[in-house]
Amino acid sequence: MIILQANKIERSFSGDVLFDTISLQVDEGDRLALVGQNGAGKSTLLKILVGEEAPTSGTITQKRGLSVSYLAQDSRFVSSRSIYDEMLHVFDKLRETEKTLRTLELKMAEESGHAFDRLMMDYDKLSEEFRQGGGFTYENTIRAMLNGFKFDETMWDMKISELSGGQNTRLALAKMLLENPNLLVLDEPTNHLDIDSIEWLENYLLNYQGTLIIVSHDRYFLDKVSTITLDLTRHSLNRYVGNYSAFMALKAEQALQETKNFEKQQKEIAKLEEFVQRNIVRASTTKRAQSRRKQLDKMDRLDKPETQTKLANMTFRSGKTSGNVVLTVADVAIGHKGQVLTQPINLDVRKHDAIAIVGPNGIGKSTLLKSIMGQLPFIKGQSRFGANVEAGYYDQTQSSLMPTNSVLEEIWKDFPRLPELDVRNRLAAFLFSGDDVEKTVSMLSGGEKARLLLAKLSMENNNFLILDEPTNHLDIESKEVLENALNAFDGSLLFVSHDRYFINRVSTKILEISERGSTLYLGDYDYYLEKKAEQLAREAASQPILTKTPVSSSDGQSDYQAQKASQKAQRQLSRRLSEIEETIASIEHRQADINQTMLTTNEADQLMDLQKALDELDAQQESLMAEWEVLVEEIED
Repeated sequence: MIILQANKIERSFSGDVLFDTISLQVDEGDRLALVGQNGAGKSTLLKILVGEEAPTSGTITQKRGLSVSYLAQDSRFVSSRSIYDEMLHVFDKLRETEKTLRTLELKMAEESGHAFDRLMMDYDKLSEEFRQGGGFTYENTIRAMLNGFKFDETMWDMKISELSGGQNTRLALAKMLLENPNLLVLDEPTNHLDIDSIEWLENYLLNYQGTLIIVSHDRYFLDKVSTITLDLTRHSLNRYVGNYSAFMALKAEQALQETKNFEKQQKEIAKLEEFVQRNIVRASTTKRAQSRRKQLDKMDRLDKPETQTKLANMTFRSGKTSGNVVLTVADVAIGHKGQVLTQPINLDVRKHDAIAIVGPNGIGKSTLLKSIMGQLPFIKGQSRFGANVEAGYYDQTQSSLMPTNSVLEEIWKDFPRLPELDVRNRLAAFLFSGDDVEKTVSMLSGGEKARLLLAKLSMENNNFLILDEPTNHLDIESKEVLENALNAFDGSLLFVSHDRYFINRVSTKILEISERGSTLYLGDYDYYLEKKAEQLAREAASQPILTKTPVSSSDGQSDYQAQKASQKAQRQLSRRLSEIEETIASIEHRQADINQTMLTTNEADQLMDLQKALDELDAQQESLMAEWEVLVEEIED
């Protein structure tokens, strides 16, 4: 069923066309990713679809009664309530129903006969509506939602006015998900979320029953959540069935085919024009020439395929070769002003390693990099570079840039002996050309500053790159160029990133930092997730089954204590049940991925490895299901 339709939408600003002839049909249950180059107008199109802005021309129609929630990039809501009360406000109608049910219960106690039967019918009907609306679970839903977005119970009484901008945006998203609208429109929903929260949001949206339209630079997120990709250009909105990775493959194939068709037609046109030119004046061939001319006039000529927007040409090369041991970090503690964030951290970086550091926000990932570079002291322990190691550092805060310098001056101050032509050529490779090099740093966007820092880093010819969130501010095209450049780099890498797609493409090892210290995983991000799932399954299998606490009723105090103990046991059982369900869901996703891979490969060795992994997952799943059944029985008892 169609729930939203856009017909020939145009948006212009002072006569300049941002996009036009944009048509779109959104069906119930669609999971749409809207992609396009920076500046294509993705956010503007979302605002038009939800009614926040009016199109210059064209029409938008919605299904009657459609409920829509829209999260803008800068979403922020003002409220005098506390965090928990604001979330509770979503269920005001349900809570009024609950009050009505309590009132009916009191009335039924006073009535009999026909009046009681009538009240009972009303009560049953209202009670069913209450149940279907989540009346028995909405408080648990609020708790799960707040915990998923890193608002723990100690924060629930905080006033919303006291929250930071990022916290406010996260809470706005949490509230929209609780509202459970028919259509959820999200513009960069993963901003301000750490990897754990993004993964929680992915799993939530995978089970979301409504319709989704999402704009995001997080390609891993789009791959997990979307099933249809819409590519916005100035004059079209092209629809591709599949997630982001499928879209990229289909788009490349389509572009190749369009180029072939155009070139084939151009050859045919040239051949016909040549025949007409040679034969139109000859009496014996003039009729055939006129026929070819008519054929040319009637031909539906293909437009020349649009050439891809110019991309940066990033390259990183080491000036000399390092020793095999690049960096050693031994039993260090990191933190600020004597306050330890985590310990112990151990790391051994070898030549050609590409190690990604992951962990929750605030655990000290950037602090670790700064301590390795000597910008912050270790609270305990030390790090040591190996022989011939020359380290280059990318700081996500971009604090080393001088706001008053021009782009050209910013490079020249670090490389004063380089000829101007060489500096301009390097800047051009990072998309600074012509008058762009005369802009002051203060005039640059976040993405332009990132490219400028990367250009400087590429000129240092280091053999060990230490990068703190290098993909922040970069559009998808620039991220992919950076990925290719780092994969071709002949040195070693240590980096922090929240971009899981980037991590998966670049890393060969994963260093996870937690409150307990560090753990090294010898593989990419998908491998890391697989091993984490196996670890959770082993821990689940080794935990004892909680049983009910015996209750003594010798006096009122012991009854109270027994009740509290029983409630605590019940909560423990429920938490364990949720953990098992999440782990089983993760295993099922992995099983589906393996099965899909097995359908597309013919290599015997790979099939054997995949089958072995599948058998291991099946065994874990069977063990967890057995424990799940026991827990369900315990909870029901």
